[in-house]
Amino acid sequence: MDAAVLFLTGAGTGLLAGGGSCAAVQLGLLTGAVRDAPRPAAPVAVFLGAKLVTHTALGALLGLAGSAVQPGPHVRAGLMLAAAAVLLVFALDMFGFAPARRLLRRAGAAGDQEAGRCAAPRAPVRRMRRPAALGAATLLLPCGVTLSAELLAVTSRSALAGAAVMAGFVLGTAPVSGLLGIGLGRGMNVLRGRLTAFVGVALLAVSGWTLLSGLRLGGWLPGGGAAATDGTVSPNVTTDVTGTQIITIGAADRGYRPALAAARPGVRTVLVLRTHGNRGCTRAFTIPSRNLERLLPVTGETRIDLGVPRPGRLRFTCAAGHYPGALTFR
Repeated sequence: MDAAVLFLTGAGTGLLAGGGSCAAVQLGLLTGAVRDAPRPAAPVAVFLGAKLVTHTALGALLGLAGSAVQPGPHVRAGLMLAAAAVLLVFALDMFGFAPARRLLRRAGAAGDQEAGRCAAPRAPVRRMRRPAALGAATLLLPCGVTLSAELLAVTSRSALAGAAVMAGFVLGTAPVSGLLGIGLGRGMNVLRGRLTAFVGVALLAVSGWTLLSGLRLGGWLPGGGAAATDGTVSPNVTTDVTGTQIITIGAADRGYRPALAAARPGVRTVLVLRTHGNRGCTRAFTIPSRNLERLLPVTGETRIDLGVPRPGRLRFTCAAGHYPGALTFR
């Protein structure tokens, strides 16, 4: 697939599926970019420009080196936990929590001091530094559709193609993110404390959601749903003529069907994942305990050899930790 086609694929995915989810996940960073800005359009443009540059560079690296530079689920889970902590600080700052406000001011002062070692930046440059840094930081807080685009860049095996798909994706998400950022900035200027409190509550919710997703992606969250208690094999589990156990699961846009299945341990097992017109997060299928990830086709069938599982539970999720599931072997 050439770079032009991948660019259009990324742009279409970003416009149709990624805009809303990316804007929701990266709401805290976007809010920090426009806060205290009398004209939010400029910081929003800088934010999106920095996001475009960093994601395009990442796409080139992913396409050039493939999975060698793609962080595994545990690394990304750790980054998501760090991002949840950053969002929490932003939320507490919105509520006027003094320690959070001091922490952000110290971080800004440290950035000004570091920049001052080279040259004294003009005031407009100083104001644009924060949106640029926050736009670049969106790499640490990808939505599930972004991860699907990143995995597509990995499979392209080309620096140009990888850069094209990520650039197209970011440009596709830009209209929604841009309108949201400008709306937030103007709303905070007009309504002051009332909208600020509303945004703070939203940031708290996103922080908790990001924390939960990171714990799922890392395989560090107990549970994952109750399995059947009678010890029977699930209806979606069959055995072929060779004696191989086949577990068939559908990957829909918003979850796996079924998300829970019971199977026999001690026999060779193959997991079959079926998709039909899927462009959601669930295409990036992940088994954290095995450090395994597969990019599923929009429509098709993917087979994963699970070997001979031991008794226990094998948890899976999408690459953003949003849609969990589990296979129970007993």
